[in-house]
Amino acid sequence: MNVNSTHWRHVTLSTPLPIDDALPAVRSALAEASRLVIAAPPGAGKTTRVPIDLLAAPWADGRILLLEPRRIAARLAAERMAASLGEPVSGVIGLSTRIDRRVSDRTRIEVITDGLFTRRILADPELKGVCAVLFDEFHERSINIDLGLALAREAQGALRDDLRLVVMSATLDVAGVAAKLDAPAIESEGRMFPVDTRYLGRTDAPIDAQIADAVTRALREESGSILAFLPGRGEIERAAARLQAEGDDVDIAPLYGALPPRAQDAAVAAPAPGRRKVVLATDIAESSLTIDGVRIVIDAGLARTARHDPGTGETRLVTMRASLASVDQRRGRAGRTGPGVCYRLWREPETRGFAPAATPEILTGDLAGLALALAEWGERDATRLPFIDPPPPARLAAARERLRQLGALDASDALTPAGREIARLPVAPWLAAMIVRAGTVADRALAARLALLIGEPGLGGRSSDLRDRLAGLERDRSPRATTLKRQAASWAGGAAPDASGDASSETPSGLAPANAGALIARGDPMRIARRIDRASGRYQLASGREARLDPADPLGTEEWLAVGDATGAAAHARILAAAPLAEADALAIGPMEASDRYELGADGVSLKGRRIERLGAIRLAETPLPRPRGEAARAALLAVVADRGLDILPSAPAIRMLQIRLALAGDRLALPQAAITDAGLIDRREIWLGPLLGDPPSLKAPTASAVAAAILALFDWSVGLDLERLAPTTFQLPSGRAATIDYGAEGGPAIRGKPQEFYGLARHPAIADGATPLVVVLVSPADRPIATTTDLPSFWTGAYADMAKDMRARYPKHDWPDDPAAARAHAGLTKARLRPT
Repeated sequence: MNVNSTHWRHVTLSTPLPIDDALPAVRSALAEASRLVIAAPPGAGKTTRVPIDLLAAPWADGRILLLEPRRIAARLAAERMAASLGEPVSGVIGLSTRIDRRVSDRTRIEVITDGLFTRRILADPELKGVCAVLFDEFHERSINIDLGLALAREAQGALRDDLRLVVMSATLDVAGVAAKLDAPAIESEGRMFPVDTRYLGRTDAPIDAQIADAVTRALREESGSILAFLPGRGEIERAAARLQAEGDDVDIAPLYGALPPRAQDAAVAAPAPGRRKVVLATDIAESSLTIDGVRIVIDAGLARTARHDPGTGETRLVTMRASLASVDQRRGRAGRTGPGVCYRLWREPETRGFAPAATPEILTGDLAGLALALAEWGERDATRLPFIDPPPPARLAAARERLRQLGALDASDALTPAGREIARLPVAPWLAAMIVRAGTVADRALAARLALLIGEPGLGGRSSDLRDRLAGLERDRSPRATTLKRQAASWAGGAAPDASGDASSETPSGLAPANAGALIARGDPMRIARRIDRASGRYQLASGREARLDPADPLGTEEWLAVGDATGAAAHARILAAAPLAEADALAIGPMEASDRYELGADGVSLKGRRIERLGAIRLAETPLPRPRGEAARAALLAVVADRGLDILPSAPAIRMLQIRLALAGDRLALPQAAITDAGLIDRREIWLGPLLGDPPSLKAPTASAVAAAILALFDWSVGLDLERLAPTTFQLPSGRAATIDYGAEGGPAIRGKPQEFYGLARHPAIADGATPLVVVLVSPADRPIATTTDLPSFWTGAYADMAKDMRARYPKHDWPDDPAAARAHAGLTKARLRPT
């Protein structure tokens, strides 16, 4: 077949699709601009039609790359395009995923996963031989999609001004993304039939049971096939088990990423004549795939999302509400070919609480891979790359620190020799470090297979014991397993990984599964775990996280584990994959530390200490310490303050008052606000607090005034002078009394006094150069509050009259003039005190 541009001008695809009407505008836009945004609803045909149509463009003299965020979407897109041209994948249409590479010299459109594209552009920033890159399903906003687009934009600007970049999505903030890309936008309305939305509410039953009940109801009430959305594989399998007895004419088909290709194909195919299909799917069926014959959607309204904790370095899958954009896409699946029905497992008013769109993974995910890619690209300042949403600096800094611990980055965030090895492996950095750190050829081969099993859930079986899954992988002779084993062999051998895998898939000689735990621990010592309670299966990880095994799991007999994978929120985290670890290996590999911790006795003076030995967050042993004396006691007390906070000090109220005064003075003072926070003061506690503890040292020794003076002495001498001017401790009343300013009052800084002390004031009392009015609390002769004001002049001419009338009746001997603003203030209260002598 001739594959030049002239030939493609005459290709007509038989089945019309909604996107076809927008194709002339797409061609016209890309003739004038090098970037374009296309928005079209699911099923409009953008994935399969746009790339083929662009082959006829005059500028399309190279290969078009179509990026997909999922392997299943990439494979099905390639197969549909190839079928539409009447040829197999590997001809004009090619495919590149981690486990499936089918391309040839004839390939003009290469469907590629976003992770592989990132590796390709890092290796070849010019993208030689590529004329366009199409970022499909951009709304999913994976880290690799965002990173790949940023790198492609930089390459386009610096090296390839002829390169076309196209962002395509089913749901998208079109105007916002187009503005950030400085690109035109084209929206295709698609074809959508009416969908009747029915809200079923949510019960306390497990979500798989609720889905099964809704499926049963839909089969009874409606005709046609069903697509049900569940958060994950476990819920899908349990729902499928509940639905097995639904009827001889109903086929139950699971659909998730880890299924074999044949099972995925069966799920998306139209049902056989006379049969109905129930597809139980994760969110991969929202927009990436087209499923034939569906007119009923059942939506749990949930999604499973990766959430990374920079503190522990761990990523866990969290089940949460799907976004409004997601549930609308799911609903739309019911109206693609005719009127449909959508059952939602929540109440209609709850929809208002759904987030408009999913949070981009770059804002919440593990940035270790991105940080590694930036180092490989040679750019250490992420703000210099044109990200749609830049990575959060704190998360990026934590990722870089993690990479330094793995030995991948040096102190200047440049790749180390080990880091270059880690970067070339298409697995998570810690898994790559496990392979790189393995000492022998056999251990490296074992580490590569462990990385494969941990990165490919379900491969080798479902056991939590990685030794069992290694054995299961060895027995697995399926094409997928064979390809993956070849890949693992290439990782272990040091060759650049290739999806086709030329290395042998046979079991390497000398493989010792008993070493699995030690290899995982060396790859990431924070994954070492010790059993807390055998009955409940609870384990404490060195990272600080707790996770559980099923109490009946044979692996629960092991005191020490190396955890390859765990998921779930902190209180309910489950260990999905682990291997036993000898205690000697744990203690030799793990980060050991000993710390002395002191606590105050019941008398608030004496100290009780203990030495705690830890492996990371795992507490190993405690031994009591003798009572410290002298400088050791001083250091121990300062450590107690660091551990318990400033409120443990008897002088804490004075510190709080000073903090409020300093904060109120604000920018008028020459000091950073961070310096007066608890953290700032605790950091410098040895300077201001240490000398005040006395001999023998005691937290009760420092007086309030001494503490305030010591804290002010941390700063320039002018700070204290300016503070007394801007936020003084007292306010001089017209009566001559210095009223204490209460900076802790609920309504703001306040002073308190009897009305007679304020007579003659025509302006309201204020501090901070008049910027902060004081709350004036007026009290009766019995010292009870009778009025509160922040505008004394208005009070004199308004509410004062009623108050004075009441006070004259109750306290006739006291002075209650008709015009307090003109009266003379005095500290004495009775009229007799005012008579001239």
